[in-house]
Amino acid sequence: MNSQMKLGALAAIIVAACSNGGSTSSSRAAVKSDTWAVVAAGSYHTVAVKSDGTLWAWGYNGNGQLGDGTTIDRHAAVQIGSGFSTVAAGAYHALAVKRDGTLWAWGYNGSGQLGDGTTTDRHSPTQIGSGFASVAAGAFHTVSVKNDGTLWAWGSNGSGQLGDGTTTERHVPIQIGSKVASVAAGSYHTLAVKQDRTLWAWGSNGSGQIGDGTTTDRYSPVQVGDGYSSATGGLLHSAAVKTDSTLWGWGSNGSGQLGDGTTTDRYFPVQVGIGFVAAAAGKSHTAALKTDGTLWAYGGNDFGQVGNGTTVDQHFAAQIVNGFASVAASESHTMSVKADGTLWGWGDNYYCQLGPGLASRNSPVSVSGSYASVSAGDMHTEAVRSDGSLWAWGYNYDGELGDGTTTDEDYPVLIGSGFAAVAAGEWHTIALRGDGTLWAWGDNWYGQLGDGTTTTRLSPVQIGSGFGSIAARECQSFGLKSDGTLWAWGNNQYGQLGDGTTTFQYSPELIGSGFASVAAGFYHTLAVKDDGTLWAWGANGNGQLGDGTTTQHNSPVQIGSGFASVAAGAFHTVSVKNDGTLWTFGDNRVGELGDGTTTEQHSPVQIGSGYASVAAGGVHTVAVKTDGTLWTFGDNHFGQVGDGTTTEQHSPVQIGSGFSLVVGGAWYSAALKTDGTLWTWGDNRWGQLGDGGGRWSGPMQIQ
Repeated sequence: MNSQMKLGALAAIIVAACSNGGSTSSSRAAVKSDTWAVVAAGSYHTVAVKSDGTLWAWGYNGNGQLGDGTTIDRHAAVQIGSGFSTVAAGAYHALAVKRDGTLWAWGYNGSGQLGDGTTTDRHSPTQIGSGFASVAAGAFHTVSVKNDGTLWAWGSNGSGQLGDGTTTERHVPIQIGSKVASVAAGSYHTLAVKQDRTLWAWGSNGSGQIGDGTTTDRYSPVQVGDGYSSATGGLLHSAAVKTDSTLWGWGSNGSGQLGDGTTTDRYFPVQVGIGFVAAAAGKSHTAALKTDGTLWAYGGNDFGQVGNGTTVDQHFAAQIVNGFASVAASESHTMSVKADGTLWGWGDNYYCQLGPGLASRNSPVSVSGSYASVSAGDMHTEAVRSDGSLWAWGYNYDGELGDGTTTDEDYPVLIGSGFAAVAAGEWHTIALRGDGTLWAWGDNWYGQLGDGTTTTRLSPVQIGSGFGSIAARECQSFGLKSDGTLWAWGNNQYGQLGDGTTTFQYSPELIGSGFASVAAGFYHTLAVKDDGTLWAWGANGNGQLGDGTTTQHNSPVQIGSGFASVAAGAFHTVSVKNDGTLWTFGDNRVGELGDGTTTEQHSPVQIGSGYASVAAGGVHTVAVKTDGTLWTFGDNHFGQVGDGTTTEQHSPVQIGSGFSLVVGGAWYSAALKTDGTLWTWGDNRWGQLGDGGGRWSGPMQIQ
């Protein structure tokens, strides 16, 4: 048994109001795959069910409590299965009920808390039985209600927490009672609300957490009161909501977890407030939901698990946020689902139990949401989620992540909110907010931030306003304003800014008008005008401008017409025409043009048809067809082609399907699927894939 288990860590409780086994099945036709339905918090891990019934887990995994078949900690959510309706997390085990009523369990099993008749840990979900409606997990015991209202219990029983009148450990479910509406498990005690709304409790009672006026352990259920709708148990305290919406608490109160303004233990229930619908008890804190969707919390707060912006214990119920639908509390972190299906967390994040890339938080932070856009620099990645939050990971020597440090990050870190688009250069980043303001950070040696200086910035600084789209590569930046004017700044050694000179520009300079999109290569630039004409300028030693020559151009020259989009690699160019045909030109030494050869092309050559978008990495290309299939070719030394090999590909090879957008980094790739999920593959030496692991030669989802 892991030594951490001796701490008597608290198991998570999902609020009883959300634990009905059939509560989500009736709305399956209307659910979205990127919203969350229920969440449960274990000691150092989190498990949650999405609205589409998929089950996900992340955090500490030393005993297989994530259910992914391993004992490897996961810093991002991994999918465990599908068809689930509710979930519960113990200290180091987890259980879930499927929509068909089957009960599944996995993780630590030293006390038989999985219920499979053994004490063997299970690293993947194992079916325990059928006909179940809800489940709750204590530290090392489990209780569950069947569809017929019978109550079942198993696992550790040293304090009588199973309620069978003994202290005998049980390795399979045994029936405790009937006519039960809901059940909750504290660490070593249990509470149940019967169908007649009477509240019953049993198990450990050293701090009065049973609520019967004593500190005597109870091996069988004792009635605590009546008129209750739901209950929840912590380590040494309990809380419950009555049918009149009053909130009550009892038991240990050393950290103010009862919410009555004192630190005095209570052996009978005391009223805390009114207007509540559900509550969740952590180790030494409590979180409760009001009928208006506001979330209130109080108690121990050493990790910020109360969520009030401090780490000071809270003795009265304090309003934290609004718009929430359910909440779960554990040893040192709290998780909650908002009414809009977004998932939020706060408190301790040592094992990434809140989610990837976050420090421990003392106020709620969104840990879910689909991705809306992504940009790949040479060695770092930036992405905007659908909620406008900006995340970054990878190399950070010059502050290109924008988090105020120069520390590399292997997982996504939150940079800010309110963003609409982002573009990553070699060692700098520029981004657009929803209001059209332009922001930049990172290396500024060539003036590529556009703030009029050459000072490196570790956090976003505002550059201008009125912009609609942006592009960045190497040490130069570009912005298109809403009026179609094109602006450029930064390195101009090869005329890549397009202003007719080779003079560096430290602030945005007007290049021309009538432009619809722009793409930046290492030292060359291309843009599509509103009329579909393609223009190019800058370095041309490999024919990457596509004008049939290798002559450098310091001002835009027209290449052709009928183009919809364009992308630029290190020394090659790829473009999609309005008719869906794909055209490439420039350097081709590793097959990055995709024409089946390694011959340099100085004018556009057609590669195929049916394409919707294309992106260029350093010396590889990624493209999406109109049917959502993903195709790649070129250099594959780091697996950036994504075909599972490191063999360069001279013609397009299909990688997957369901994709909507792609980007190419220097030696890696990233793509968004139509469901908003983000996938990365290739070089990961600086953490630019965002998974905290090694190189991947095929797409891997990033949470």
